[in-house]
Amino acid sequence: MCTGSCAKCLGTTLIPLAVLCTVANILLFFPGGKVAENNDHITDEVWYFGGILGSGALMIFPALVFLGLKNNDCCGCCGNESCGKRFAMFSSIIFAAVGVVGAGYCFVVSAVAINKGPICNNGTQWLYPFKDGDYLSDRKMWDTCLSPANIVPWHLTLFALLLVMSGIQAVLCGIQVVNGLFGTICGDCRCCGCCGGDGPV
Repeated sequence: MCTGSCAKCLGTTLIPLAVLCTVANILLFFPGGKVAENNDHITDEVWYFGGILGSGALMIFPALVFLGLKNNDCCGCCGNESCGKRFAMFSSIIFAAVGVVGAGYCFVVSAVAINKGPICNNGTQWLYPFKDGDYLSDRKMWDTCLSPANIVPWHLTLFALLLVMSGIQAVLCGIQVVNGLFGTICGDCRCCGCCGGDGPV
């Protein structure tokens, strides 16, 4: 399979993941599925926009670049048959690295948020009642949070989704780094009719 086709497949997968990460991050602004009465009642890590910026906006650019590689003109570099395609594949490595950074940012923020737990009201004050992920193995501790209702499973589910999806994004972008290297070194295709080539490898 041409490296351009592989990149297109990766780009097609990254776009829905970026949309889902953005949606998950937005939902976190509504603890327990309800509008927060005060911004201080929203977990700090939500404001770091890991899903909106890291796995969302920063992931759209690499995805669009990957999608466009399949249709790039491989005959457009000073008459050199493969120069244009090789340069396009090389540029995809840079965008893939940006994607890895964005996904990594979201992954770290999500891991910290899961370990820290949500902010909630214990009946007297708003605080972070959990330490170092101790609530993950002891579900009885969840009763410490009286409001918002169901804040712990809400927090855990959405940040876990962000953790998993950003991890997948990082792997896909890492694959494109390798794919881009192959495309840069070996070329994606023998150039088409304009250069007298035979078509794709």
